[in-house]
Amino acid sequence: MDRLEAMTVLLTVVEQGSLSAASRHLHSPLATVSRKVSELEAHLGARLLQRTNRKVALTEAGRAYVEAAREILDRVEEAERTAAGEYSAPKGELTMTAPIVFGRLHVLPVAVDFLKAYPDINLRLMLGDRLANLVEDHIDLALRIGNLADINLIATRLGLIRRTVYASPDYLALHAAIRHPSDLSAHDCITFEGMASTRSWTFVEGKRELVVPIRSRLAVNTAEAAVDATVAGLGITRVLSYQAAGAEKAGLLVPLLADFEQQPAPVHLVYPSQGLVPLKMRALIDFATPRLRAALK
Repeated sequence: MDRLEAMTVLLTVVEQGSLSAASRHLHSPLATVSRKVSELEAHLGARLLQRTNRKVALTEAGRAYVEAAREILDRVEEAERTAAGEYSAPKGELTMTAPIVFGRLHVLPVAVDFLKAYPDINLRLMLGDRLANLVEDHIDLALRIGNLADINLIATRLGLIRRTVYASPDYLALHAAIRHPSDLSAHDCITFEGMASTRSWTFVEGKRELVVPIRSRLAVNTAEAAVDATVAGLGITRVLSYQAAGAEKAGLLVPLLADFEQQPAPVHLVYPSQGLVPLKMRALIDFATPRLRAALK
Protein backbone atom coordinates (compact mmCIF):
# COMPACT_ATOMS: atom_id res chain seq x y z
CA MET A 1 0.00 0.00 0.00
CA ASP A 2 1.26 3.48 -0.92
CA ARG A 3 0.53 5.33 2.31
CA LEU A 4 0.98 8.83 0.85
CA GLU A 5 -1.44 7.98 -1.93
CA ALA A 6 -3.89 6.55 0.58
CA MET A 7 -3.62 9.72 2.70
CA THR A 8 -4.31 11.83 -0.38
CA VAL A 9 -7.39 9.77 -1.20
CA LEU A 10 -8.66 9.99 2.39
CA LEU A 11 -8.22 13.79 2.47
CA THR A 12 -10.03 14.09 -0.85
CA VAL A 13 -12.95 12.04 0.48
CA VAL A 14 -13.16 14.30 3.54
CA GLU A 15 -12.89 17.52 1.52
CA GLN A 16 -15.41 16.38 -1.12
CA GLY A 17 -17.84 14.96 1.46
CA SER A 18 -18.37 11.50 -0.02
CA LEU A 19 -16.62 8.59 -1.69
CA SER A 20 -18.44 9.18 -4.97
CA ALA A 21 -17.54 12.90 -5.03
CA ALA A 22 -13.91 12.01 -4.31
CA SER A 23 -14.03 9.45 -7.12
CA ARG A 24 -15.16 12.14 -9.57
CA HIS A 25 -12.62 14.64 -8.30
CA LEU A 26 -9.73 12.18 -8.57
CA HIS A 27 -10.98 10.71 -11.87
CA SER A 28 -10.65 7.31 -10.24
CA PRO A 29 -13.19 4.45 -10.01
CA LEU A 30 -15.37 4.50 -6.92
CA ALA A 31 -14.27 0.96 -6.06
CA THR A 32 -10.63 2.05 -6.10
CA VAL A 33 -11.29 5.00 -3.79
CA SER A 34 -13.23 2.81 -1.36
CA ARG A 35 -10.54 0.13 -1.43
CA LYS A 36 -7.71 2.55 -0.68
CA VAL A 37 -9.56 3.96 2.32
CA SER A 38 -10.35 0.44 3.56
CA GLU A 39 -6.71 -0.62 3.15
CA LEU A 40 -5.58 2.40 5.16
CA GLU A 41 -8.06 1.58 7.93
CA ALA A 42 -6.89 -2.03 7.95
CA HIS A 43 -3.25 -0.92 8.15
CA LEU A 44 -4.04 1.36 11.11
CA GLY A 45 -6.42 -1.06 12.78
CA ALA A 46 -8.93 1.75 13.26
CA ARG A 47 -12.07 2.97 11.53
CA LEU A 48 -11.53 6.46 10.11
CA LEU A 49 -14.86 7.08 8.40
CA GLN A 50 -18.51 6.48 9.20
CA ARG A 51 -20.09 5.73 5.81
CA THR A 52 -23.69 6.39 4.76
CA ASN A 53 -25.37 6.30 1.37
CA ARG A 54 -24.95 10.03 0.81
CA LYS A 55 -21.93 11.21 2.78
CA VAL A 56 -19.13 10.28 5.17
CA ALA A 57 -18.24 11.54 8.61
CA LEU A 58 -14.92 11.28 10.43
CA THR A 59 -14.63 9.18 13.53
CA GLU A 60 -12.65 10.54 16.48
CA ALA A 61 -9.63 8.56 15.30
CA GLY A 62 -10.27 9.79 11.76
CA ARG A 63 -10.22 13.45 12.80
CA ALA A 64 -6.85 13.06 14.51
CA TYR A 65 -5.40 11.09 11.60
CA VAL A 66 -6.64 13.53 8.94
CA GLU A 67 -5.05 16.45 10.79
CA ALA A 68 -1.72 14.61 10.95
CA ALA A 69 -1.98 13.40 7.35
CA ARG A 70 -2.63 16.92 6.07
CA GLU A 71 0.49 18.17 7.85
CA ILE A 72 2.57 15.29 6.45
CA LEU A 73 1.39 15.87 2.89
CA ASP A 74 2.04 19.60 3.19
CA ARG A 75 5.61 18.88 4.28
CA VAL A 76 6.11 16.42 1.42
CA GLU A 77 4.80 19.01 -1.04
CA GLU A 78 7.15 21.61 0.43
CA ALA A 79 10.10 19.24 0.09
CA GLU A 80 9.18 18.53 -3.52
CA ARG A 81 8.97 22.24 -4.26
CA THR A 82 12.42 22.77 -2.81
CA ALA A 83 13.85 19.85 -4.78
CA ALA A 84 12.18 21.11 -7.97
CA GLY A 85 13.82 24.49 -7.56
CA GLU A 86 10.79 26.61 -6.69
CA TYR A 87 12.92 28.41 -4.10
CA SER A 88 15.75 29.08 -6.54
CA ALA A 89 13.73 30.03 -9.64
CA PRO A 90 10.20 31.40 -10.13
CA LYS A 91 8.30 28.41 -11.47
CA GLY A 92 5.44 26.10 -10.52
CA GLU A 93 1.74 26.44 -9.64
CA LEU A 94 -0.02 29.25 -7.75
CA THR A 95 -3.62 29.74 -6.63
CA MET A 96 -4.99 33.23 -6.04
CA THR A 97 -8.43 34.51 -5.08
CA ALA A 98 -10.09 37.93 -5.38
CA PRO A 99 -13.60 39.45 -5.22
CA ILE A 100 -15.56 38.94 -8.45
CA VAL A 101 -15.85 42.47 -9.84
CA PHE A 102 -12.48 43.77 -8.62
CA GLY A 103 -10.88 40.55 -9.79
CA ARG A 104 -12.33 40.80 -13.29
CA LEU A 105 -11.58 44.51 -13.68
CA HIS A 106 -8.14 44.76 -12.06
CA VAL A 107 -6.63 41.43 -10.98
CA LEU A 108 -7.22 39.49 -14.21
CA PRO A 109 -5.32 41.99 -16.43
CA VAL A 110 -2.39 41.88 -13.98
CA ALA A 111 -2.51 38.07 -13.95
CA VAL A 112 -2.40 37.93 -17.75
CA ASP A 113 0.63 40.20 -17.89
CA PHE A 114 2.31 38.26 -15.08
CA LEU A 115 1.93 34.94 -16.89
CA LYS A 116 3.34 36.45 -20.06
CA ALA A 117 6.37 37.62 -18.08
CA TYR A 118 6.81 34.30 -16.23
CA PRO A 119 6.24 31.41 -18.66
CA ASP A 120 7.26 28.77 -16.08
CA ILE A 121 4.47 29.71 -13.65
CA ASN A 122 0.85 28.56 -13.93
CA LEU A 123 -1.85 30.47 -12.06
CA ARG A 124 -5.30 29.41 -10.88
CA LEU A 125 -7.36 32.58 -10.35
CA MET A 126 -10.55 32.05 -8.32
CA LEU A 127 -13.01 34.97 -8.35
CA GLY A 128 -15.63 34.95 -5.63
CA ASP A 129 -17.02 37.17 -2.88
CA ARG A 130 -16.91 34.39 -0.27
CA LEU A 131 -14.13 34.88 2.28
CA ALA A 132 -12.08 31.73 1.72
CA ASN A 133 -9.89 30.05 4.34
CA LEU A 134 -6.50 30.22 2.66
CA VAL A 135 -5.00 27.22 4.44
CA GLU A 136 -8.00 24.90 4.21
CA ASP A 137 -8.75 25.89 0.59
CA HIS A 138 -5.06 25.62 -0.44
CA ILE A 139 -4.89 29.22 -1.65
CA ASP A 140 -1.48 30.86 -1.91
CA LEU A 141 -2.48 34.51 -2.23
CA ALA A 142 -5.69 36.53 -1.79
CA LEU A 143 -6.84 40.05 -2.42
CA ARG A 144 -8.96 41.18 0.52
CA ILE A 145 -11.15 44.29 0.82
CA GLY A 146 -11.89 45.42 4.38
CA ASN A 147 -10.22 45.23 7.76
CA LEU A 148 -8.22 42.05 8.35
CA ALA A 149 -9.33 39.85 11.22
CA ASP A 150 -6.82 37.01 10.79
CA ILE A 151 -3.55 37.93 12.51
CA ASN A 152 -1.86 34.89 10.97
CA LEU A 153 -1.88 36.47 7.50
CA ILE A 154 1.04 38.39 6.03
CA ALA A 155 -0.43 41.50 4.40
CA THR A 156 0.73 44.04 1.80
CA ARG A 157 -1.44 47.14 1.74
CA LEU A 158 -2.52 48.29 -1.72
CA GLY A 159 -4.83 51.22 -1.06
CA LEU A 160 -8.36 52.22 -0.09
CA ILE A 161 -11.83 51.82 -1.59
CA ARG A 162 -14.82 54.03 -0.81
CA ARG A 163 -18.37 52.85 -0.13
CA THR A 164 -20.60 55.16 -2.15
CA VAL A 165 -24.28 55.82 -2.81
CA TYR A 166 -25.33 56.09 -6.48
CA ALA A 167 -28.39 56.94 -8.55
CA SER A 168 -29.00 57.35 -12.26
CA PRO A 169 -29.51 60.84 -13.77
CA ASP A 170 -32.99 59.78 -14.92
CA TYR A 171 -33.98 58.71 -11.40
CA LEU A 172 -32.70 61.96 -9.89
CA ALA A 173 -34.62 64.00 -12.47
CA LEU A 174 -37.92 62.42 -11.38
CA HIS A 175 -37.46 62.31 -7.59
CA ALA A 176 -36.77 64.58 -4.66
CA ALA A 177 -33.21 65.79 -4.16
CA ILE A 178 -30.91 63.81 -1.85
CA ARG A 179 -28.73 66.12 0.23
CA HIS A 180 -28.66 64.28 3.56
CA PRO A 181 -28.80 60.55 4.45
CA SER A 182 -32.18 61.10 6.10
CA ASP A 183 -33.59 61.98 2.67
CA LEU A 184 -33.23 58.31 1.69
CA SER A 185 -36.42 57.42 3.58
CA ALA A 186 -38.41 58.91 0.70
CA HIS A 187 -36.64 56.86 -1.97
CA ASP A 188 -36.57 53.32 -3.33
CA CYS A 189 -33.30 51.52 -2.65
CA ILE A 190 -31.51 48.59 -4.24
CA THR A 191 -29.58 46.63 -1.66
CA PHE A 192 -26.62 44.33 -2.14
CA GLU A 193 -26.89 41.51 0.40
CA GLY A 194 -23.15 40.87 0.37
CA MET A 195 -22.44 44.48 1.27
CA ALA A 196 -24.56 45.41 4.29
CA SER A 197 -28.02 45.28 5.83
CA THR A 198 -31.04 45.45 3.56
CA ARG A 199 -32.86 47.48 6.24
CA SER A 200 -30.48 50.35 6.97
CA TRP A 201 -27.31 52.06 5.77
CA THR A 202 -24.70 53.58 8.06
CA PHE A 203 -23.10 56.97 7.44
CA VAL A 204 -20.90 59.39 9.36
CA GLU A 205 -21.98 62.91 10.28
CA GLY A 206 -19.22 64.83 11.99
CA LYS A 207 -17.87 62.47 14.62
CA ARG A 208 -21.04 60.45 15.10
CA GLU A 209 -22.36 57.39 13.32
CA LEU A 210 -25.66 57.80 11.58
CA VAL A 211 -27.83 54.71 10.94
CA VAL A 212 -30.53 55.47 8.38
CA PRO A 213 -33.51 53.14 7.75
CA ILE A 214 -34.07 52.43 4.06
CA ARG A 215 -36.84 50.88 1.96
CA SER A 216 -35.37 48.08 -0.14
CA ARG A 217 -37.40 47.62 -3.32
CA LEU A 218 -34.93 45.10 -4.68
CA ALA A 219 -32.33 42.98 -2.84
CA VAL A 220 -29.68 41.27 -4.98
CA ASN A 221 -26.65 39.13 -4.18
CA THR A 222 -24.11 40.63 -6.58
CA ALA A 223 -22.81 44.16 -6.96
CA GLU A 224 -23.16 43.91 -10.74
CA ALA A 225 -26.91 43.32 -10.41
CA ALA A 226 -27.25 46.25 -7.99
CA VAL A 227 -25.41 48.54 -10.40
CA ASP A 228 -27.45 47.37 -13.41
CA ALA A 229 -30.75 47.91 -11.61
CA THR A 230 -29.65 51.38 -10.53
CA VAL A 231 -28.60 52.30 -14.08
CA ALA A 232 -32.08 51.17 -15.17
CA GLY A 233 -33.57 53.81 -12.86
CA LEU A 234 -35.21 51.53 -10.30
CA GLY A 235 -33.74 53.32 -7.30
CA ILE A 236 -30.63 54.14 -5.31
CA THR A 237 -27.85 51.71 -4.43
CA ARG A 238 -24.72 51.63 -2.28
CA VAL A 239 -21.68 49.67 -3.44
CA LEU A 240 -17.91 49.88 -3.33
CA SER A 241 -16.74 52.65 -5.64
CA TYR A 242 -14.83 50.40 -8.05
CA GLN A 243 -17.98 48.32 -8.62
CA ALA A 244 -19.73 51.33 -10.17
CA ALA A 245 -16.66 53.06 -11.66
CA GLY A 246 -17.48 52.08 -15.25
CA ALA A 247 -21.08 53.26 -15.03
CA GLU A 248 -20.04 56.50 -13.32
CA LYS A 249 -17.40 57.20 -15.98
CA ALA A 250 -19.99 56.61 -18.70
CA GLY A 251 -22.37 59.09 -17.06
CA LEU A 252 -24.89 56.38 -16.20
CA LEU A 253 -24.59 56.85 -12.43
CA VAL A 254 -24.07 59.86 -10.16
CA PRO A 255 -22.35 59.55 -6.74
CA LEU A 256 -24.30 60.98 -3.80
CA LEU A 257 -23.73 61.91 -0.15
CA ALA A 258 -19.94 61.99 -0.42
CA ASP A 259 -19.67 64.15 2.71
CA PHE A 260 -21.31 61.42 4.79
CA GLU A 261 -19.32 58.38 3.64
CA GLN A 262 -17.78 56.02 6.17
CA GLN A 263 -14.03 55.51 6.32
CA PRO A 264 -12.73 53.87 3.11
CA ALA A 265 -12.09 50.11 3.20
CA PRO A 266 -8.42 49.02 3.07
CA VAL A 267 -7.28 46.65 0.32
CA HIS A 268 -4.51 44.10 0.92
CA LEU A 269 -2.73 41.22 -0.72
CA VAL A 270 -2.49 38.51 1.94
CA TYR A 271 -0.97 35.07 2.31
CA PRO A 272 -0.62 32.62 5.22
CA SER A 273 2.31 33.04 7.56
CA GLN A 274 4.91 30.47 6.56
CA GLY A 275 8.62 29.89 6.36
CA LEU A 276 10.62 30.66 3.26
CA VAL A 277 8.38 32.23 0.59
CA PRO A 278 8.82 30.51 -2.81
CA LEU A 279 10.18 32.75 -5.54
CA LYS A 280 7.04 32.19 -7.62
CA MET A 281 4.98 33.80 -4.83
CA ARG A 282 7.44 36.62 -4.31
CA ALA A 283 7.46 37.21 -8.07
CA LEU A 284 3.64 37.50 -8.15
CA ILE A 285 3.50 39.82 -5.13
CA ASP A 286 6.25 42.08 -6.48
CA PHE A 287 4.64 42.14 -9.93
CA ALA A 288 1.06 42.74 -8.78
CA THR A 289 1.60 45.22 -5.94
CA PRO A 290 2.60 48.36 -7.89
CA ARG A 291 0.05 47.67 -10.63
CA LEU A 292 -2.85 47.18 -8.21
CA ARG A 293 -1.79 50.23 -6.20
CA ALA A 294 -1.94 52.27 -9.40
CA ALA A 295 -5.45 50.94 -10.11
CA LEU A 296 -6.62 52.11 -6.67
CA LYS A 297 -5.37 55.69 -6.99
